Amino acid sequence: MEYNTALPPLSMREYGRNIQKLIEYCTKIEDREERTNFAYSIADTMIRLFPELSGESNLQKVWDHINLISDFKLDIEFPCEVIGKNDQRPKPGSIPYTHKTEKYRCYGSNLINMIREVSKMEGGVEKDQIIFLIANQMKKQLVSVNVDTATDRRVFNDIKEITGGAIDIDAESYRLNDYIGTSSHPEVKKKKKNK
Repeated sequence: MEYNTALPPLSMREYGRNIQKLIEYCTKIEDREERTNFAYSIADTMIRLFPELSGESNLQKVWDHINLISDFKLDIEFPCEVIGKNDQRPKPGSIPYTHKTEKYRCYGSNLINMIREVSKMEGGVEKDQIIFLIANQMKKQLVSVNVDTATDRRVFNDIKEITGGAIDIDAESYRLNDYIGTSSHPEVKKKKKNK
């Protein structure tokens, strides 16, 4: 017995296996005139099976589908211009990501961009205030991801690495705010039913 799982995959599932077999058979007919007549019969069958394809406006679509199902091997006199192998839409390439921040993704790209921009500013009180605001926000983000690793020293080291050493804060001299981590899975208390 012949099972569909053992057969080659369908080119266009909506038409089914029988239409695909007819088109494959049509490509193997040697006489060009006979092959053309057989292809026209297949097109009529497809239109009968799918009445929404009837009409002059859908004629192009029917013949495009026949050509696609035949894997562009059907050599006949087409009644209209059909899609070619090179006319198909090419597969789009992968989108390159501009910034690779896998190591610091817990902070988010906005904080990383902010600290890089601040590192380019001229020194002063305003720059120091902005750095510590960003550092506190970074610690808050780090606490939300992993409480155990959220230390001032870690945040200051990350800032130094992100800025390429432009901002170097002494962990002994400065202290960031303390944040309490929240549990991602709060314990649900089950109520006992009274019987």
